[in-house]
Amino acid sequence: MSTMLNRSTTGELGPEMRPLVDPGELQPRIVHFGLGAFHRAHQAVYTEAAAARSAQPWGIVAVGPRSAAPVEAARAQDCLFSVTDRMPGGGRIRVVGSVLDALMMRADAERIDRLIASPEVTTVTMTVTEKGYSRDPGTGLLNTADPGVTADLTATAVGDPLPMRTVVGRLTASLATRFRASGAPVNVISCDNAARNGAALAAVVRGFVEASAWPDRDALLDWLQTSVAFPCTVVDRIVPATTPEDRAAASKALGLRDETPVAGEPFRQWVLEDRFAAERPPWELDGALVVPDAGPHQLMKLRLLNGSHSILAYLGLAARRDTVADALGSDWGERAVRRFAAEVAATLPEAGLDVAGYVDALVERFGNPAIGHRLRQIGSDGSLKIPERWFPALRALRAGGFATPVLELALAAWVNATRPGGSQVFGTDDPAAEALARCWRGAAEPAVVARLLTAIGAADLAEDAGLVSAVADHLPALRAGRIEL
Repeated sequence: MSTMLNRSTTGELGPEMRPLVDPGELQPRIVHFGLGAFHRAHQAVYTEAAAARSAQPWGIVAVGPRSAAPVEAARAQDCLFSVTDRMPGGGRIRVVGSVLDALMMRADAERIDRLIASPEVTTVTMTVTEKGYSRDPGTGLLNTADPGVTADLTATAVGDPLPMRTVVGRLTASLATRFRASGAPVNVISCDNAARNGAALAAVVRGFVEASAWPDRDALLDWLQTSVAFPCTVVDRIVPATTPEDRAAASKALGLRDETPVAGEPFRQWVLEDRFAAERPPWELDGALVVPDAGPHQLMKLRLLNGSHSILAYLGLAARRDTVADALGSDWGERAVRRFAAEVAATLPEAGLDVAGYVDALVERFGNPAIGHRLRQIGSDGSLKIPERWFPALRALRAGGFATPVLELALAAWVNATRPGGSQVFGTDDPAAEALARCWRGAAEPAVVARLLTAIGAADLAEDAGLVSAVADHLPALRAGRIEL
């Protein structure tokens, strides 16, 4: 199949597969950092529907922070791509047209700077994963010792805003350009899985300004406080990494070659805190929730969905399972999810949350065999994920005198997955892989557990002898592939 999906070929699609909007009628009103599958299957879908239903020209310019390949692939198709809703027995596919252009963060820095400085752009969104925030794992503040951050801060001393290496540096420098150009208010919206993600993003942006050499940094900090909104959000949709089989299936269904398709579960959710400084797309027209406080929703999602995803990943890898559905379908999978959720639910606020219904929905979603969400993908970057997903609940429960047997097993499964073996024993990736591997050298397992906890910013948990011993006790069974709940 040689005819490629692009703006000139969308007329060959069936009506039900065409974009809801004509991309040529949209304007760049949103800059998004992160060109991955999740953004394209989530915020881009909501934004297209909001533009179509409101007749407002909300278009997205997406920024690739690192690799040029996704940017080049997107440009080759005029930034059009298909989204497939995977369901048992079949699926629905449609092309999405809300992304107007794709830019490289460093090569196209001047254009990004102009866009974010423009009053026509009222919203900046982000899906750059936990590692894109350049946070110190111990404090949650900007990690000024990070080499990329150090280089970016040095650039502020010479007055050149363009060569920024980190997302935080690029975003902050462009916000500073906006402040100096017009001072127009703007929304900066984190769509990453982190507790109080808006506040976390605001903290690193402010930390960058405070550490900069900009002579107007005090005035810039005042503007950030009064004219830039960092609302907290909750985003949810299971979107596995795209495979060659996905590309072949999407191209066959469309009748056009699509090299950048995404596929995910039918379920999607977006909860946004009602705290904005500028105009934004009416995402609620496509089902997004705008609420006074996203915190309870965020905690439930982070601790129950993301937390149970991680335990399924590490237990499943130990048991030589491949996907979430494989793990859930084992004789221990559903029990692991439900017992983990029951243990962690005690740490959720009393805010009218339907925890039981949410857990039932999780079990149904995780069991969808059409998704094929790989455990290796979920288990990667564990040093960044589990401090957000598990540790706050673990600390709260142990401080309250509650037993934590499932969290202890979960932590042991992560410890087991950090064992050196090439990189990590099950092939997961982690930015701290070398430091984690060093924790295994020349030590008994309880000492290894304590070292690993300390390495990822949890020295307090490493000093909990009962926790460390309980975690170490699970390791022999996990090494043998046995899941003992």
